[in-house]
Amino acid sequence: MHRRITDKLVIATHNPGKLAEMRELLAPHGVEAISAGELGLAEPKETGNDFRSNAAIKAIAAAQAAKLPAFADDSGIVVDALDGAPGIYSARWAGPSKDFAAAMAQIERLLQERGAATPDKRSAHFVSALCVAWPDDHLEEVEARVDGTLVWPPRGTAGFGYDPMFLPDGYSRTFGEMTGIEKHGLPPLGLGLSHRARAFVKLAEICLEPR
Repeated sequence: MHRRITDKLVIATHNPGKLAEMRELLAPHGVEAISAGELGLAEPKETGNDFRSNAAIKAIAAAQAAKLPAFADDSGIVVDALDGAPGIYSARWAGPSKDFAAAMAQIERLLQERGAATPDKRSAHFVSALCVAWPDDHLEEVEARVDGTLVWPPRGTAGFGYDPMFLPDGYSRTFGEMTGIEKHGLPPLGLGLSHRARAFVKLAEICLEPR
C-alpha cells in the first residue's frame, strides 16, 4: 500500500545542486522541505551496491534521525565504454573537493585510452533512484534513467556534476547548457527530461497530492 507525503519532509542530501533541484520539484506540491544539512544530520556511509540501496540508506538514516519522512536520491552516470563506471561511484570520482572538472577529464582520458572517439562509442546514461523513508520503516522507491552521449570539451556552466559533458539523446545542447526548467522542469513548463525529473514523476504519482 503506497503512502502519501502530507506535511514536512527532510531532503536527505548535502549536495547543494541536488537540493536545489529537489526543492524545485517539490515546490508545486505544497510540501515543506528542510535539508539534512540544515538539520545538522550526519551523512551515512553509502555501502550499497546499486543506486536504489544507497538512496534507501540515506533516506532511512535521515528519517530515523529527524523523526520525519525523508526523501533521498542516489544518482550517477554510467558510461558503456567504461563497463558502467563511474556508476554508483560518480561522486567519489570527484574526490573530497567535489572537483567534477577533474572527474570529467578522467572519464575523457579513459575513453581516449579505449579508442572511444566517435559518438557511437561514447554512449552513457544518467540514473536516479529516489527513496522516501518514514520513521516507522515504510519505504517508497522508484528509479529512472536518461540516455545520451558524452561530448568533449564540456559545454555550459549550468547544472552540476557531469552535466556539461552529457548530451541527452535527441537534443543539441548538453545538460550544462540547459536552464533548470529545460533540464528538470515538469509539464507544462518543461519536458521532465532529466533522470531525476523522470524518477520524480513516478514518485509523485504514488506519494504526492496532484498539483
